[in-house]
Amino acid sequence: MNKYINKIFLMSVITLTGILGFASCTDYLDKSPNSDIKETDPYKNFKNFQGFTEELYNCIPVVSNNEYHTSFNYGEDEYWEPQELRLFARNIDYGDFWGWTNNYYSYPTTRGGNANSQERGQKGNLWKLCWYGIRKSNIGIANLDNLVNATQEERELIEGQLYFFRAWFHFMLMEWWGGMPYIDEVLPSDVTPTLSRLTWQECAEKCVADFDHAIPLLPVDWDQTTAGAATRGLNDTRINKIMAIAYKGKTLLWAGSPLMNWASGGAREYDVERCKRAAEALGEALQLTEETKRYELASMENYNDLFVVYNSGGKLNGLKEAIFRENLVEYNGRWAYNMNTDFRSRNFIPNGIKCYPTANYVNYFGMANGYPIKDMTKADAESGYDPKYPWKNRDPRFYKDIIFDGEWCGEAGNGEYCQLYTNGADSEEKDPQKGCFTGYMNSKHCLKIVNNANCRGQFFMVLSLMRLADVYLMYSEAAAVGYGSPQGKASTFYMTAENAINKIRERAGMSYVLDKFTGNTTDFLSEVRRERAVELAFEGFRFMDLRRWMLLDKSPYTLKTKIEFDRAFTDNYNKEKPQENEILNLREEVLLERKYTDRHYWLPLPKGDVYLYEGFGQNPGW
Repeated sequence: MNKYINKIFLMSVITLTGILGFASCTDYLDKSPNSDIKETDPYKNFKNFQGFTEELYNCIPVVSNNEYHTSFNYGEDEYWEPQELRLFARNIDYGDFWGWTNNYYSYPTTRGGNANSQERGQKGNLWKLCWYGIRKSNIGIANLDNLVNATQEERELIEGQLYFFRAWFHFMLMEWWGGMPYIDEVLPSDVTPTLSRLTWQECAEKCVADFDHAIPLLPVDWDQTTAGAATRGLNDTRINKIMAIAYKGKTLLWAGSPLMNWASGGAREYDVERCKRAAEALGEALQLTEETKRYELASMENYNDLFVVYNSGGKLNGLKEAIFRENLVEYNGRWAYNMNTDFRSRNFIPNGIKCYPTANYVNYFGMANGYPIKDMTKADAESGYDPKYPWKNRDPRFYKDIIFDGEWCGEAGNGEYCQLYTNGADSEEKDPQKGCFTGYMNSKHCLKIVNNANCRGQFFMVLSLMRLADVYLMYSEAAAVGYGSPQGKASTFYMTAENAINKIRERAGMSYVLDKFTGNTTDFLSEVRRERAVELAFEGFRFMDLRRWMLLDKSPYTLKTKIEFDRAFTDNYNKEKPQENEILNLREEVLLERKYTDRHYWLPLPKGDVYLYEGFGQNPGW
């Protein structure tokens, strides 16, 4: 780990130089390098120390697109063209989790990792950036006493950010690789460390302690502080109180989830007490959010603006619902090319690596009346689902996120209707290499106006690593488990677990959770999990969720499927309302079945780091 971070002081000097400048080129040339810079200079006042701290933001990874193509959804939610071998998603499908260390299109990856760089290709190395960020946080904490020229508010802002980031970087490592040594001091760069790996829950408690340290020091909104006035209007991504409380709650919910409980020596089931603590923290974050209006759920009318925006004049996606975003480096050009090449069949876009929503995942988008779809090939009188009209009366988010047969793609006068039926122009049968393999296309990250390679425009897509809807759903899960009932609620928030999930469904125009699912926690959790699948579809959450619930190796979550069907009236197709068109012979076929064992619940650690010292062992099975 130390090999990544032993040049930290040089970085501090560079940061300070950028802030202060030089008196003159002549004076500088007459002096030895760094002769006017003291070791304490980066920390002596708020301006310098905040400059030092800013690099921690630059260690936040680019998750969605750190190279020319995107690969970050690793659940059973997407299927990539099988001929393409450069994607970590393909390694995941076949159980080769070492792929994160050698695949070109991968998050996380071992490539890059330069914290000072402003290039996206340097921001996918989560392993390296996190250890660097942890060391930098510790150096900052160790130098807090050198902040002599600052107000109390300025001191608290610096300290709050440092403690938040130390916890956050540890949490990000733990999500992928399990319990880690918790580094809370500046380790000598020339001494081999000897800290043993902690269990997941032990590590989580140290994260929680750091979040708790940060929470009272941070403001709800930097724009309302004196120190933040100089950058008013540009403070949206700075660490604040709600972020810290929400991540405390997330850490506790993850620590209380079956995988983390089992990995820490417990049973493969929820740790109820930690879930209760998670509900208390998440409830506190939601209560503060609703009181201050710092974050708000977007309207359904603007739902797609949460994920991608087109010709927005530089305005980012996410609206007031985005709480914590991925790295913004090169955000203004990094998504447009990929979204036009990867998410449409070759009939629309001639190049790219093709990626489509799986049919099994689209099935989670149930009926608008609140009923799930039991079997997409069979009629269901209770829900009203009819396989002759499989896209009729679906969850409104289905029409926002998914492109199905007969829909128009393109702008007015410049587009075409999708032909996703068997042997249709966009189907795999017509183009075995670049056709649509699953029967569906993605419109959450590639708007329906996109229909050809010349329709790139100015698209912005920055992934929200946490948004408000996610916090409501985490609270719902934590409260139901922690308090043993869908009607359970934290003391910090007025909503029950059932109320919280219904808040998200209400925004979507969906019916509330049906009474048949609210009688006990087990049935209710099945709807919480389905709601997370729908609301957070294709946002990078599914793989983590399946892992922490210990469902990754359980059927049907191991399956990726497609649909095949025929149009009933090909020559008289309703182009205005394609969901009203009848289809025939609807069937679901398996494209791939994953073969996993317990070892697949964690990624393997880099071999070079495992061999650093005896106490830093490899994950089981790798």
